[in-house]
Amino acid sequence: MILFTNFLSVAKLATDDYVGFTFFVGSMAMMAASAFFFLSLNTFDKKWRTSILVSGLITFIAAVHYFYMRDYWAANAESPTFFRYVDWLLTVPLMCVEFFLILKVAGAKKSLMWRLIFLSIIMLVTGYFGEAVDKDNAAIWGLVSGIAYFVIVYDIWFGKAKKLAEAAGGSVLAAHKTLCWFVLVGWAIYPLGYMAGTDGWYSALHSLNLDMDIIYNIGDAVNKIGFGLVIYNLAIQSSEK
Repeated sequence: MILFTNFLSVAKLATDDYVGFTFFVGSMAMMAASAFFFLSLNTFDKKWRTSILVSGLITFIAAVHYFYMRDYWAANAESPTFFRYVDWLLTVPLMCVEFFLILKVAGAKKSLMWRLIFLSIIMLVTGYFGEAVDKDNAAIWGLVSGIAYFVIVYDIWFGKAKKLAEAAGGSVLAAHKTLCWFVLVGWAIYPLGYMAGTDGWYSALHSLNLDMDIIYNIGDAVNKIGFGLVIYNLAIQSSEK
């Protein structure tokens, strides 16, 4: 009931509040994506339903957090860092799970899934410490977070995940490659937002007047909905065959 009431409450946003605008658009886009994924579940073979379900959960969790972040921003004009990282701690590991789910057809083991989940948690926890807890050492925390990120990139582009994708071939390999590009290019938006909001050797970014919330909001919408659409397309192609 509380959640439903929150959805109905409309925070007042100024016409030039582009941060608030991206929060609102992001919440609605991801809620619409969730409805789309959930309602399409029964149109696929059973082996792909879990992947589609996870895609819907990713966008639904993000949408709920975005409703709260939108209201927090409207009330305080401050970046809702805590809510954002709670969102990421739930959704980013689920995005890593998607790699395991599509590679199961090639014999992927749970150890791959847990490795990617562990690395994603390290990436996020250290990022939160640098952005919200120990800002004086933001560059160091960002470095640790970046290392975890690049290990994930290596694993999916060149490691065990890549070999499994090649063994699966066809539409699975194509989907895996697309998801890899999302991680390499799409997820790179987050370090940019991190550097725009913290001080370090990269402080020159401040002169560009980048708003990290707009960067994060665009990145979330593109990556989370995009991930789900890649899985959806894979499920469609495989079901047709």
